[in-house]
Amino acid sequence: MSGKRTVLRSRYVVQSDIIKAASVVVEGEKIVDIADYDALVDNAEVINIDEDKYLLPGMIDAHVHINEPGRTQWEGFETATRAGAVGGFTTIIDMPLNSLPPTTTVAHLEEKKKAALQKIYTDIGFWGGAVPGNCPDMAALWQEGVFGFKCFLAESGVDEFQFLNSSCLLAHMEKIKEFDGLLIVHAEDAKILADAPPAGTSYDSFLQSRPHEAEDKAIADLIEAVRKTGCKTHILHLSSSWSIDQIRQAKEEGLPLTVETCPHYLTFSAESIPDGRTEFKCCPPLRQEENREKLWQALLEGVIDYVASDHSPCTIDLKRLDEGNFATAWGGIASVQLGLSTVFTGMTARDQGIEKTVDVLCHKPAQVLGIDGKGGIKVGNDADFCVFDPNGTFTVDVNALHHKNKISPYNKMTLKGTVHETYLRGQKVDVDNPHGQFLTRS
Repeated sequence: MSGKRTVLRSRYVVQSDIIKAASVVVEGEKIVDIADYDALVDNAEVINIDEDKYLLPGMIDAHVHINEPGRTQWEGFETATRAGAVGGFTTIIDMPLNSLPPTTTVAHLEEKKKAALQKIYTDIGFWGGAVPGNCPDMAALWQEGVFGFKCFLAESGVDEFQFLNSSCLLAHMEKIKEFDGLLIVHAEDAKILADAPPAGTSYDSFLQSRPHEAEDKAIADLIEAVRKTGCKTHILHLSSSWSIDQIRQAKEEGLPLTVETCPHYLTFSAESIPDGRTEFKCCPPLRQEENREKLWQALLEGVIDYVASDHSPCTIDLKRLDEGNFATAWGGIASVQLGLSTVFTGMTARDQGIEKTVDVLCHKPAQVLGIDGKGGIKVGNDADFCVFDPNGTFTVDVNALHHKNKISPYNKMTLKGTVHETYLRGQKVDVDNPHGQFLTRS
């Protein structure tokens, strides 16, 4: 569609919290009008969306570990962004680890961009890293357009990305506050994890090795640091429902705090995970069914702002499937292609319409991150769309997924909602022809 005027005509155009019949007019890469369904648009190609399908905005995944360069055998820009695009995502924000080098300096950011050139099927932005010693690098990274800075409060799992102790955390937050940046945090308390019993082959042992108290303590300390510094802060991949009340209170106090959770925390529960099934290992861990439902409630109430995949793949051997040992297996779940359908499946089970799914996978992440031109079907935005069948179902075949290493706990799971086409900046995504671009903050 690039370079010409096109109309996408649908009986079900999802805009904010409404669904209406409309003709979405695209010129080049932008939405230039949203007209009545039967409107006649001069000199335009008309694409009629099937009557049983919805026209959604392109989804946004704000938490993806692409790992290139350095650990490209785990995942790469081509495979990760292709998987995202096939799943209805048009924007991905890449995490600063587990690539080598991590994105902790401008020079390292440039290495990332060089590795991604001509490989990306979605538009892509980058997070910077906050690690001991790189406070002087953060302002320059911010000027180069990173969306914020990720830190850990406990071991990250890779030696080159060390965690911040309490004094380092405050120093980084004070620096980030100077330029009104955003800190994003893996919140688990290092001491509680160090004192916990080791994991083994039982899933219960893994839960005991990463108790919810580690999250709760880290989040309490983080909230106090936000109160002291005023630094805008985002809690990553919330898995502990025990922290919801303190997060709610912090937001009611007016602290600049936002929160995400992940599809896997909303989908799986500890009671259903067999021993030795290390494909379910992620950190923080999947917790009990009651906890899962409380996360859903917090998401629907808006205490949790949005959902992101935390797509954290590795080579299959690192999952230690032959041993089934949760202590030695890599912790991460690959799901960048499945986020829309998994969240929609859970939403429909709770009598929620497609509007709420779009809100937590598109509108809210665009708002929190300040992603210019993304986040909804409105005039002036990029012409990013997903053609979606809300009545379609499919059974996940891990071998048919586009991410690099074919392992996922979603394998053989039946999900509701199928993606038929994805449009990026006015052009239908072709899995043989990447045309994504780099993004910076608005």
